[in-house]
Amino acid sequence: MTAGPLHDLTGRAALVTGASSGLGWHFAKVLARAGAKVAVAARRVERLETLASEIAAFDGRALPVALDVRDRASIEAAIDAAETELGPLAVVVNNAGIGVTRPFLDQSEEEWRGTLDTDLDGAWRVAQSSARRMVQHGQGGAIVNIASILGERSASQVSAYAAAKAGLIGLTRSMAVELARHAIRVNALAPGYIETDLNREVLSGPAGQALVKRIPLRRFGKPDDLDGALLLLASDAGRWMTGSVLVVDGGHTLSIV
Repeated sequence: MTAGPLHDLTGRAALVTGASSGLGWHFAKVLARAGAKVAVAARRVERLETLASEIAAFDGRALPVALDVRDRASIEAAIDAAETELGPLAVVVNNAGIGVTRPFLDQSEEEWRGTLDTDLDGAWRVAQSSARRMVQHGQGGAIVNIASILGERSASQVSAYAAAKAGLIGLTRSMAVELARHAIRVNALAPGYIETDLNREVLSGPAGQALVKRIPLRRFGKPDDLDGALLLLASDAGRWMTGSVLVVDGGHTLSIV
């Protein structure tokens, strides 16, 4: 997607967590195409080098940084590296996350704690560390927390993931209230079922075919279906938006089928 004037991020430093695959990989490229200098962050640094090369191929700027959202020291080191090379953070896309599919009665405490530690606690750590830097620099900024429609509606066998995303939505709203005085906008992007390399086989199978019938637009999303929403929340196009939860799901949450 080509950015228009309001979506232009030229000169702004951005951080994308969970950028080594899936939506994080895609989001980093979207921000770079809009002109941002992007710190691409994840545990798998070798994958980030490939992403940085792809971004460089269209004359974008990307900096691979190692980051584990479960480790505060790792987060601080990643932000230090990003700001040293790219400048003060102006945009943060809090995307890192995991998901475990398991019946509630069979779920272990290790699976529960691991999911919340990454998807909710990790997002809190990144958001807090980033917001503190934004306050220090006094230039404001935009934080986009990647939530999910499962944070606002129920589904079976994803209790930990759904609890984490519901918590992230609540965190987004609380952050928005407190950080507005610092000109820091905080919003959540809540995708529906998006087809990626990780889930394509499942979504194309019988379970996926049953699920797609509940989506009014009768298809799963593609990563680029999220581009407009991401740029709206990250750029001046959304300059009077904070505390919003932007659902992009083909109408799935409207369906009662």
